[in-house]
Amino acid sequence: IPLQFAGLADVSISEDIPVEGEITVPVGAQSPEEDFSTLDEPVKDTIMRDLKAVGKKFVHVMYPKKSSALLRDWDLWGPLVLCVSLALMLQGGSADSKDDGGPQFAEVFVIIWFGAVVITLNSKLLGGTISFFQSLCVLGYCVMPLTVAMLVCRLVLLVGAGTVSFIIRLIVVVAMFGWSTLASTAFLADSQPPNRKALVVYPIFLFYFVISWMILTFTPQ
Repeated sequence: IPLQFAGLADVSISEDIPVEGEITVPVGAQSPEEDFSTLDEPVKDTIMRDLKAVGKKFVHVMYPKKSSALLRDWDLWGPLVLCVSLALMLQGGSADSKDDGGPQFAEVFVIIWFGAVVITLNSKLLGGTISFFQSLCVLGYCVMPLTVAMLVCRLVLLVGAGTVSFIIRLIVVVAMFGWSTLASTAFLADSQPPNRKALVVYPIFLFYFVISWMILTFTPQ
């Protein structure tokens, strides 16, 4: 009994001819990147990889140049560490005084993060192409020179608080203020329309100026 398919009158399959076989769909071999998952690796490897990524961003800030490396893999771990470190060093109250330094820590913490958010919103409203968290990442990492300035100022104040001490601190703070401003604008300026770059740089200037002023006027109790 011949078997015929509709529309194929000239083609028939006899029952004497066995019809058997397999229908398989070729699937491309998965690349190693597709098989990669942080759930399958030791916690130590994950932490070390993240620390190396944070360290590379610090290097980019210390040697600022127009590069997308700081924007490509953004994170907020570095900015958080810098913010907490700066806020702790700016605490003026001692352990045995009535002022325990809590409000100063909160003020510094809020000023840094609130200022970074305002600058980021300003950048987005002016037509910036950078994402919200990328901008926070850049502004946070570029606080590192000012954190170094705060550390140097604390060491200088251990020696004395005279005129020479103030001049040294002034030079260090001004140099690090310029470094932070230049580093942040090197990453953020190209993401803005050419005719609006000044409107973006000016708030960044004020942001780091306020932090620099807090560092320069710091006097331990």
